[in-house]
Amino acid sequence: MAQRTLAALTDNKNLKPRSIALVVAAALAVIVSLLDLIFYSTLLHFFVLFAIVFLVGYFLTYYALEVFIYRKIKLIYKRIHNLKLGRDEKDTLGENVNEDTIDEVESEVEKWAANKKQEIDDLKSLEKFRKEFLANLSHELKTPLFNIQGYVHTLLDGAMDDPEVLKHFLERTSKSIERLSNLVDDLDEISRIERGEESIIKEIFDINQMVKDVFESMELKAKSKSIRFSIKKGCDRQFYVNADKEKMRQVITNLLDNSIKYGKENGETVAGFYDMDENILVEITDNGIGIDEKHLPRLFERFYRVDKHRSREQGGTGLGLAIVKHIIEAHQQTINVRSTVGVGTTFAFTLEKAEDK
Repeated sequence: MAQRTLAALTDNKNLKPRSIALVVAAALAVIVSLLDLIFYSTLLHFFVLFAIVFLVGYFLTYYALEVFIYRKIKLIYKRIHNLKLGRDEKDTLGENVNEDTIDEVESEVEKWAANKKQEIDDLKSLEKFRKEFLANLSHELKTPLFNIQGYVHTLLDGAMDDPEVLKHFLERTSKSIERLSNLVDDLDEISRIERGEESIIKEIFDINQMVKDVFESMELKAKSKSIRFSIKKGCDRQFYVNADKEKMRQVITNLLDNSIKYGKENGETVAGFYDMDENILVEITDNGIGIDEKHLPRLFERFYRVDKHRSREQGGTGLGLAIVKHIIEAHQQTINVRSTVGVGTTFAFTLEKAEDK
């Protein structure tokens, strides 16, 4: 019976010092009293001895648990709790801690373990991102540097004596230097945005008119692939937003540049605007080659390219969409992308709505 009681009680994960002391004292008293009754004593002596052993066992066990175990656990708990709150241990060493200390310690340890696991997972993810970023950056820098090196060495080896070859190689060298310069400028811009050094100067303007202005400025580039720009039917009216006009011009330019690079010959890029009560939703849609769904979650990462070989042939630094995302998020807004291979791609972002001027 004592064993069953002990087993039932020890199955409870929320045992207190008194509960443990009771179990130990009762078990000890039963064992000692039964041995005494069998070999030496009477029934009366049995009950007296049981009471004495029970009381002595209870107080000794409770004292031992409280002094040597629970107080130390309470102290550890206080220190953990104070460290989490950023408080000095001396401020609360005299505070009372209730008898649920074991439960609280267990809960705190479980939370700590879960948080540490999440931190480790985050660190692993960041480490993976860092390695990919450095590998991609190294590759992006190597390509134009190797090109420049090759052109210069060829010219020094005697090719500069031919005026046509000299001009041709100098033009290619100039393009590689321009690519390097653009890469450094884009990296610098992203860094400044992340550090909060790139200020957002908001003003009220018509986003529809601004998109039309960008259409006009990129018309020649679009004509090289016979791509048409247009405003979606029903959206060709004024939509006033409160945003940084020049940075939004950069966003639209980058998105339209992408639609031209990866658009189809004789294709079309359409801009749409939608009133979402507090925000204006802007969509840039093309009927180009589209993007496989597996690439969409990483599309805004720095240097991420869906088709690396083709992307580099198209030019660019691989940072355009990363800059777009940073600019939109600096406005406290969101951007997303949806795409179907062979059908086209739509980039959609929101901007703060403003009242008409």
